[in-house]
Amino acid sequence: MDYVAALLPPVVMAVAFTCLIVTIVKSQGGANKAKEDAAVDAVLTRAEAAGQEPHAHGA
Repeated sequence: MDYVAALLPPVVMAVAFTCLIVTIVKSQGGANKAKEDAAVDAVLTRAEAAGQEPHAHGA
């Protein structure tokens, strides 16, 4: 029975990891992808605008 106790944690972790990967893959794309892309684009635009302001005022 020691071998069952030794093999159980790795098997449980492998199953949990597989479920995590499947969930990540299924959540990619789909209906929310456009919203996520728009949110990232908005943040990048704000960051770029904020990064350019000090150069415009300092010159």
